[in-house]
Amino acid sequence: MTTESFETIRYTADVIAISDGRVLLIERGWDPYEGHWALPGGHVDAGETSRVAAVRELAEETGVQVTAADLRQIGVWDQPDRDPRGRYITAAYLAIVPADTPAVAGDDARSARWWPLSALPQLAFDHADILHAAIHAQ
Repeated sequence: MTTESFETIRYTADVIAISDGRVLLIERGWDPYEGHWALPGGHVDAGETSRVAAVRELAEETGVQVTAADLRQIGVWDQPDRDPRGRYITAAYLAIVPADTPAVAGDDARSARWWPLSALPQLAFDHADILHAAIHAQ
């Protein structure tokens, strides 16, 4: 007889919003990584697809509006230790937005800012890996 053990897995969506050589990042207002910069994103709610969650989270955290059709899936990140809170699996999406798109922090973001791809801050979680994959997928 074998004993099975099940792990709680949380499902999230992240967005790499690119505009004119810049990427949109949020400053996290909560732990883990409070005060660090990260891609906009968050939990997929009940009844949502990850694509719909990505659209919603981008709007909630930065005020940037895109449609689900504007998003291109870059990949899925599921390393067991990618988040200190436990097992999180994220679907990452790329959105190319107009150069004059404003960003305003909302929801859980302390601030939102467009960063030049050539001068990025240290990113929370594995978001540098996700951003790298998105840049090379363009």
